[in-house]
Amino acid sequence: MLERGKMERGIYEIVDTESLVPAEHLLRKIDAAINWNKLYDMVEPLYCEDNGRPSIDPVVLFKMVLIQHLYGLPSLRRTAEEVRANIYYRWFLGYRLQEETPHFSTISYNFKHRFTPETVNQIFDWILSEIAEAGYLYTHTVFVDGTHIKANANNKKVVKEEVEVEAKRYAEELMEEVNADRIAHDKKPFATEGEETDEKEDNNPPSTPKKKRDNTSKKKLKKRKKEAKKIKLNKKSYSLEVSAKAKIKAVLLKRENKKKIKAESEKLRFYSTDNTVAEVNANGTITAKGAGTCYIYVVAGNGISQKIKVTVSKAK
Repeated sequence: MLERGKMERGIYEIVDTESLVPAEHLLRKIDAAINWNKLYDMVEPLYCEDNGRPSIDPVVLFKMVLIQHLYGLPSLRRTAEEVRANIYYRWFLGYRLQEETPHFSTISYNFKHRFTPETVNQIFDWILSEIAEAGYLYTHTVFVDGTHIKANANNKKVVKEEVEVEAKRYAEELMEEVNADRIAHDKKPFATEGEETDEKEDNNPPSTPKKKRDNTSKKKLKKRKKEAKKIKLNKKSYSLEVSAKAKIKAVLLKRENKKKIKAESEKLRFYSTDNTVAEVNANGTITAKGAGTCYIYVVAGNGISQKIKVTVSKAK
């Protein structure tokens, strides 16, 4: 028989919160395995003894962070919302159904300003050790999930990095399990690191990567042709005596046909690496200041540059 209108809301009922949590629930097992009273000894030096407002129970704060990591909640704000609405979480924290739970900013403030990194690491190491001794923590199996995303990377720029032995061992164990499953289903196993591949595969030359399509708009391509490609200098080095001056002559060349660009010449900038040896003004005039060697950079508006060596000697 079809029943409609199940709308029993706003009903007063006497409820035992202990009976609402299943006996096999993970939080019930963790709560039974850990003696939370030890945590007070670890954080007691971080609280004032004789003044200040009553604080939120530190065990509650650490339990909320533990809930966040156990159930993969993305933020403390989301954790606080879930704790407020979840009966199991309320039971784990020791809060009644209508009691106000801690605000997420309270947790954030305490972990940022009160609990030191050493205290946090000590407490969570202790929690993990208690869970491991109770038999609820198993570290020999690692489950990995991932998504392949094509990277926009330069294959010519490779940086060698050391791989941790532990992570490498996990990868090898995972590959062994995958190959065992493939063999069980009459499939060819994947080649592991260090194993030789078939001769047929070794003799094949590497495939030439396809040329990427240039999606640059025609407007940008037209603009590129007008940009400078090179700065042409009349001299790349100067030898001057102290107080002597010299004028830098520089011409910008187009990207394609190497024609002079008069308009771009106004965008040249000049920089000296050591003003105590030689200074240069906005017009490209070098003034020798003291004995030594420095470099002057000539920079165009689009970023290309040329370097000029300046050697200054004492006046004879």
